[in-house]
Amino acid sequence: MAAKTTTHDFTGSVVLVTGGGSGIGAAITRAFLDAGATVAVTGRRREKLEEVLAGHPAERTAAMPADVSDGAQVRDLVAGVVERFGHLDVVVSNAAGYAGGEITDVADEDWESMRATNVDGFFHLAKAALPHLADSRGTLVAVSSVSGDRGDWGQAAYNATKAAITNFVRSLALDWGSRGVRLNAVAPAFTLTELTEGMGRDEESLAPFVDRIALGRPGEPEDVAPAVLWLASDAARYVTGAVLAVDGGTSASTGQPHG
Repeated sequence: MAAKTTTHDFTGSVVLVTGGGSGIGAAITRAFLDAGATVAVTGRRREKLEEVLAGHPAERTAAMPADVSDGAQVRDLVAGVVERFGHLDVVVSNAAGYAGGEITDVADEDWESMRATNVDGFFHLAKAALPHLADSRGTLVAVSSVSGDRGDWGQAAYNATKAAITNFVRSLALDWGSRGVRLNAVAPAFTLTELTEGMGRDEESLAPFVDRIALGRPGEPEDVAPAVLWLASDAARYVTGAVLAVDGGTSASTGQPHG
């Protein structure tokens, strides 16, 4: 999308984005860079990270590959960001995996992989980053999902992981608010990314999704990024423990068919 993604100024802020090599994470990374931030981005594929950072000043960027499901790698990642840039002001927990289907059809290894990325990854990141965010009176924004608040057919396992993220954010907001740290989440609905490319790339397959969206189109990564920047900005200084739906009106529906 060509629209300007932000009017917030993050000059001087150090931001860490997980899962930043594609999709929503890439859009968030670029939006923070465009807003003047110094951004460290992590994911499993260095070439994708470097592609997202291309064209931005080297002194304000760092591609730092890591597997967020590994606690030791996450601790080293966070320590490396602070060592390189001196402080940490914003953390965006975006890394995620997906495994759909009836629970009897979800392979144990697919569940383990998805849970390790979606839930364990957030746990490791929050545990490592929150003390540094307390030092800077910073903020953590998680990318959850409307699927974390409601059920979906054939997505019980995935929805359970997103529900965990939503309530991690709410509970940690209570624990860390007195230390000056804000924690919030955005909750997209169906968004066109690599994660969803097998679910709707033509008009016919998109129709069931679009029928549930008040704005009449699927989401794009650039729709989500401005909401993340707002939650991380001083404009949201009295917002914590919130889960902001960025879903084109999907969750406004009771589920009845479009008349």
